[in-house]
Amino acid sequence: MLALGNFDGMHRGHLKIVERVRRSAEERFATAVAMTFDPHPSKIVRPDKAPPLLMTKQQKLEALARAGMHGVAVVRFSPELAQWDPETFVRRVLVEWLHVAEVWVGANFLFGHDRAGNFSVLRSLGARYGFRAEKIDPVRYKDFVVSSTRIRRLISEGRLDEAGALLGHYYSIDGSVVQGQRRGRELGFPTANLCPDNELIPPGGVYATTMTLDGVAYPSMTNVGYRPTFESGATTVIETHILDFNQELYGRRLRVGFVQRLRDEKKFDGVDALRAQIETDRQQTRTLFDRMAL
Repeated sequence: MLALGNFDGMHRGHLKIVERVRRSAEERFATAVAMTFDPHPSKIVRPDKAPPLLMTKQQKLEALARAGMHGVAVVRFSPELAQWDPETFVRRVLVEWLHVAEVWVGANFLFGHDRAGNFSVLRSLGARYGFRAEKIDPVRYKDFVVSSTRIRRLISEGRLDEAGALLGHYYSIDGSVVQGQRRGRELGFPTANLCPDNELIPPGGVYATTMTLDGVAYPSMTNVGYRPTFESGATTVIETHILDFNQELYGRRLRVGFVQRLRDEKKFDGVDALRAQIETDRQQTRTLFDRMAL
């Protein structure tokens, strides 16, 4: 049983496809597998218009495993593969390599050269090659159709709480903690400076976040921006202050989940004004997480 798609973000729509494949596999004592592409096809076909991805490959593999997939088939997307017509893709990948019995896709899934293959084509080819093709209709959350495109837009606008609602989980970035200038420590709010793996970084501002280390999530707040009170550099800095936490983190791998935007980044008149604002941010973050009982 195969879930077929890009699965960027593993949002509510993706989860519905994966859940249906998992249940179908359980009913038939079969193997539930997801198939995805690396790199994302748009990076090969339309690199100038390729969107920043919501997930790293590792994040995607972890999310698919959490959702109950027994395995993930990662197809290397290349210029050669981009030239395959829909039937060549189905025959060589789905039939000869994966030996699929059933394939589930989203309603808008397109494949093959020039995106010529749609669900009707997939179902027709399935009848020819001996597998069943099914689709999941678009998933709505409140007033919105859930899509990776809409989620990217919400994140780029700093609307992380809304993006998280469509995802079904916090938007998260992974990375390693690197040496910073210890500005936070001097202010009394030590921070972990993150070198991110992810392509899409939320816009400048202060956010209530979670910091996950070794599988444990801690309440935190994160500043994304240029530290205008101290400097006016061109490099975006991601600094996370973990509430009630005093472990050394240099070189460690972290995951920062963005819960809610607290305010814009701004330049303060001096260190004392900045310190007072950070304390206000910390209290606001603590109140938020107390309500959430994290």
